[in-house]
Amino acid sequence: MDEPSWGEVDPYLLRRVVVVSPHFDDGVLGASYLLARHPGSTVLTVFGGRPDAYPDEPTEWDASGGFARGDDVVGARREEDRQALAVLGAEQFWLEFVDHQYDDPRSHPRPQAVAPELLAAVERLEVSAVFLPTGLGHPDHVVTHEAGLLVREERPDLAWFCYQEAGYAQLPGLLAWRVSKLLRAGIWPTPSLVPIAPDRERKQRAVWSYTSQIGPLDAVQRLSRGFESGNGEQFWQLAPPPDGWEGLVELE
Repeated sequence: MDEPSWGEVDPYLLRRVVVVSPHFDDGVLGASYLLARHPGSTVLTVFGGRPDAYPDEPTEWDASGGFARGDDVVGARREEDRQALAVLGAEQFWLEFVDHQYDDPRSHPRPQAVAPELLAAVERLEVSAVFLPTGLGHPDHVVTHEAGLLVREERPDLAWFCYQEAGYAQLPGLLAWRVSKLLRAGIWPTPSLVPIAPDRERKQRAVWSYTSQIGPLDAVQRLSRGFESGNGEQFWQLAPPPDGWEGLVELE
């Protein structure tokens, strides 16, 4: 009898990994163990650009991270990103879209605007597997996820996964909503046995490299408590339904 293989991932698919991160810290928060196991991977930050001008007074989030009037917040956070990824043996790649906290909601980029640049970056990096955020709770996370799905339509030859964003997967009902949305789109998110290196101390060193974010993340998402509880990382492979299972989404 053949051994069951549900959820197993062929390591060859992971020979060249890119983790797509909405902001500088999200990929490390959600996929450090993956990055540690696959040195030379890239974290591609979508909302990594500088605004044309910072607000006269720092935003509430930036102020809580210790930034003051006149500070180059994005420049400082890019340096934090370099330091964090060096801990994990990963590279950084930044797109120039601007964090929603600096942007007018009416002109904030939509997935259709992000997808072409994301596709160009994926092709430039010559990746074999793409890990998207699940797209929960935050407008930039949702845009990044949905732009990634558009790129998936253009590059179905790649292996596609989602990682659960730390601090958002616990929001009531949101993860179930995303899974349901994917299923109804004909994309089956399956928890996967992705090879990882679960070194909590190394992950904590990487995360704590984002010095300006520790205070805000502790206040809003209970970052330190998450480490104390030993919360792991979860990865979902995105693939068509198994033959004959397509009708499952129509059952009540």
